[in-house]
Order: sequence, then structure tokens, then C-alpha cells
Amino acid sequence: MVLNVFVPAVCIALGPFAYAYEQAYPKTDVGKLEIKELPAARLMIAKTEGEYFSKDNALFMRLFKYINSNQVAMTIPVEAEFKPASMRFYVGTKQQAKELKDHNDITIISLPKRTVAVIGVRGAYTQKNITNAQTKLEAWLNNHPDYVKNGEPYGVFWNSPFVPWFLKRFEVQVMVKLNK
Repeated sequence: MVLNVFVPAVCIALGPFAYAYEQAYPKTDVGKLEIKELPAARLMIAKTEGEYFSKDNALFMRLFKYINSNQVAMTIPVEAEFKPASMRFYVGTKQQAKELKDHNDITIISLPKRTVAVIGVRGAYTQKNITNAQTKLEAWLNNHPDYVKNGEPYGVFWNSPFVPWFLKRFEVQVMVKLNK
């Protein structure tokens, strides 16, 4: 009986650390707002019409099936655009040379190095939490006129669905450029 309680408790406690995923770039600390450079990367993208929060993990499952069938390692973070809905998985550095092809509703793209404004947050991946973080990020950008938005904000999710909400980490990012 003790083992039946102990093992799940250990799994929950170690959830954020239990899997060794390759990290595409460093996390932003919780509560921190900053400008950072993201490296050039290859990504797998699933898209659909409508809003992200109404899709109930359908995008994640399509990408997960693609990486499993193509033996691609899972990486973190997972990025999501909100409207229209899309989700992006990074291709890990060990598999950059692997020939990955577009398949059904999965597209493979390459992105150059890019500059983003970002806020680090702890909490559940909800529309309310994302909107609150986005509002703070946009207010911060308004007070830093050296940078201007160069796209729409998107979510960056660092933890699996199995991590409790109070341990989850996410970011809201928006591409920026210098205001000349």
C-alpha cells in the first residue's frame, strides 16, 4: 500500500526533471522581462483554423505522432501561436541533418536567428494566464521604445501536460526589431 502512494508522489515531485529533453534555448526566469536572441532552428509545425485554446491538444497529438513515426527526439520548449492556431516542435541538434519531409498537416521550416522580447511566467497554460503575461510584456515594450514588435505574441511552453500547474513554466514572446 505504501508503495502505491509513494511511487506516484515521487513521479509528481520529479515530473519537471524526469525526462532529459534537449533544450532549444535557455528559459527566461519567472517574472523577468528581457530581450534575447534565439538561435537559428528547424521546426515541425502543425496548424489549424480557429483559436489555440479551443483545440484541446489536437495540435500536440499530431506533432507527437509525427515525431514518433519519424524517430525524432522530443525537445523543449514547445511554441504555440494563438490565432490561427499552430504549434511548433524544435528539431534537436543531433537530428538536424536527418531528412524530414512535410507530411499531411505537418510542415518542416527553418528559421534564422531572431530577437524576441519575452516574459517568464509560472502557472497553468491557460488563455487567462497567457493574456495577463502578454499585457505585461506589451506594457514593458511600451516603456522600452528602442524595440518595436515585429510580429504577434506567441506562447512558449516548457513542461509536459503531466507537470502540476503550480510547477509549470511558460513564456510569452514576440519578435522585435530595433526602432531606428
